[in-house]
Amino acid sequence: MTLKSIITALLLSTLVPGALQADEADWTPIFNGKNLDGWAAKFSGHTLGDNILNTFRVEDGVLRVSYEQYEKFGGRFGHLFYKSPYKSYRLKFDYRFLGEQVTGGPGWAFRNNGVMIHAQAPETMGLDQDFPVSIEVQLLGQTGDKARPTGNVCTPGTHIELDGKLEKNHCIGSSSKTYAGDGWVTAEIEVAPDGTVTHYIDGEQVMQYTRTQLDPSDKDAAALMQDGQTALTSGYIALQAESHPTEFRNLEIKSTVKAR
Repeated sequence: MTLKSIITALLLSTLVPGALQADEADWTPIFNGKNLDGWAAKFSGHTLGDNILNTFRVEDGVLRVSYEQYEKFGGRFGHLFYKSPYKSYRLKFDYRFLGEQVTGGPGWAFRNNGVMIHAQAPETMGLDQDFPVSIEVQLLGQTGDKARPTGNVCTPGTHIELDGKLEKNHCIGSSSKTYAGDGWVTAEIEVAPDGTVTHYIDGEQVMQYTRTQLDPSDKDAAALMQDGQTALTSGYIALQAESHPTEFRNLEIKSTVKAR
């Protein structure tokens, strides 16, 4: 072995693992696995902080969206907001769908949930507002025999640009495969400093878009506009409750730039 190859081997065995460890150390948990400290629930028809029927709960270190205490859904769409707004970051988490959809849940919400980014402040939502103005990273599980990708994007009160063109369709499918069963899926969302948003599922890029913006034709979004500006470059992170039991774990964030 030459001196050069020896030095290279030493570098690979020492510097690279150290770099990887440092990279992992940069991740900061935003869910402590014990309780909902730092999070606040907002349900349609209810005031901020009212976690109705213990929908969002922590059990065995997992954050659960549970409908065990419901007789029927009753249109009570919910969101659990993290305490801090962010501008540029990477967010990763594991999720899975379990059990049966609660009685009265809409058909499209079967094995359907989401994580909202760039969401409006929860205290600015109307009492009966179903969804915050935001960008939704939509999470889906298999239903029937048809392909049903996950890591999609939906746009309540917003628009995005996809491949350089303004996209006004409410939901756009990703390139991910369909996930069946109750297994854990790892998702990651990257919001770059230039505003580009990229979705990853199990380490594979499945969606990318730019120029997230408010939809001025939406009344809730229009109320948030300042000086006619539509750019949406920061906001809150929120987990959805759309009628199907879901579990989340390992919620972590890194390289954060908090919104001012």
